[in-house]
Amino acid sequence: MPDPAATISIQGVTKRFGEITAVRDLDLTVPQGSLIGFLGPNGAGKSTTIRMIMSIIYADEGRIEVLDRSALDAKDRIGYLPEERGLYRRMRVRAFLRYIGRLKGMSRAAADASAASWLERLELPEALPRRCEELSKGQQQKVQFVAAVLHEPDLIVLDEPFSGLDPVNAALLSRVIRELHDEGRTIVFSTHILHQAEQLCDRIFLIDRGVKLLDDDIDDIRARFRERIINVELAADATLPPIPGTRVGEPKENGDPLELHVDDDVDEQSVMRSVIEAAPVRSVSLREPSLDDIFTRLVTGGHAP
Repeated sequence: MPDPAATISIQGVTKRFGEITAVRDLDLTVPQGSLIGFLGPNGAGKSTTIRMIMSIIYADEGRIEVLDRSALDAKDRIGYLPEERGLYRRMRVRAFLRYIGRLKGMSRAAADASAASWLERLELPEALPRRCEELSKGQQQKVQFVAAVLHEPDLIVLDEPFSGLDPVNAALLSRVIRELHDEGRTIVFSTHILHQAEQLCDRIFLIDRGVKLLDDDIDDIRARFRERIINVELAADATLPPIPGTRVGEPKENGDPLELHVDDDVDEQSVMRSVIEAAPVRSVSLREPSLDDIFTRLVTGGHAP
């Protein structure tokens, strides 16, 4: 039975496209009021899952409920930002957002007021009289985000919301997403930018080749995959000999610290002393694995503890 506290409930869902199984026997519950990140490499099944949640396509097997019904029946309570831009290019922004608001049951006056307020909040008030085709990619992304939220939905589904945004505007959108979550809205978003998911989410869903690999609160994920990593920044032209009780991580870009993964039965402080004694270093520091580390470990064949 679906969880009555769930905003989205997916049970035993499979979706095929010809001979390709895009999603396989998927179970997923999105609790009410959560902010969950959908993660996975290209072709993992993220967008297919989101489109099934939105009733754009339908599962071959299994059951999906959104707000205790189908997404079509609950459409006025859902805001959706698709991965592909859906602007009417020759429409002016004011007319486009008014049209979207009217589709969601808003009056003309309410849609206009909400559109103006949201564009001000996203630092783009000058866009209202302009045609959509006149905007930059980042500005178009902001307008599409406004189209997804101007009717104050209970559930917000964002497919690659940071696409086309520079770092400043990505940070602005991240702040707005957090504010919406703080208001009690349930937010689902997919992204390839893992550090943003790590900063924003309270829950992570990881899928690869249509199969769920991870579905848990982010604090519990960090606890399950706890691994001690020592970052070593060597002095110029220095090399580090093998340090007992450690293994060297995958090579990073030039200039990035060397990573030593410490074995479970080895004291990290003794490893750090050994590093300092073995080679001239600029810095030695201990860190916990990032979401990027966990993602790479699972997708490349590692297993959850």
